[in-house]
Amino acid sequence: MGSTGFIVLLSVAALFFYIISIFNKLVSLKNRSENAFAQIEIQLKRRHDLIPNLVESARAYLNHERDTLEAVISARSSAISDLKSAAQNPTNAAAIDKLGRTEGLLNGALGRLNMVIEAYPELKADQTLTELNEELNSTENRVAFARQAFNDCVTSYNIYKQSFPPVFLAGLFGHRADAKLLEFSDSETLQVAPRIEF
Repeated sequence: MGSTGFIVLLSVAALFFYIISIFNKLVSLKNRSENAFAQIEIQLKRRHDLIPNLVESARAYLNHERDTLEAVISARSSAISDLKSAAQNPTNAAAIDKLGRTEGLLNGALGRLNMVIEAYPELKADQTLTELNEELNSTENRVAFARQAFNDCVTSYNIYKQSFPPVFLAGLFGHRADAKLLEFSDSETLQVAPRIEF
């Protein structure tokens, strides 16, 4: 084997190892996205578990606010169902989108419940309800951090998959569809500060 044959063999080997590194990075980024979703799942389950306690604590005071309580319970049930669907395949864009919408509805229902709680001083002063509300707020912050970490992982995965040369190999390795960011349907309204007028 001459030097030309050796150079060709070395080039083919380098190309082979480069393709393997692309495959490994795609797998690594996809797994990081799935792990990041698992962290969201943990926090959302925690949030979903706190909601019935909050509703039960408020129920004694709010018999005439039954619609608000039922809206929270209904939104929670939908969110739990959609979380289970999304957890089965965190790279399924439709499942992530649906989860974002139902979590947005749950956020809205909880917001209405908090407004009702604020309107009743005796309810607002209840120690159990105050502790549950603080725990729920803490969980909301954890959900926000976990969602940001998930969205960062998904963005890294999508950027790498769409960059050159992985874009040519991603489909061959089973990485066809782009992963979807998790955005709650009311994210835009949550980011806008409320207007206070005197």
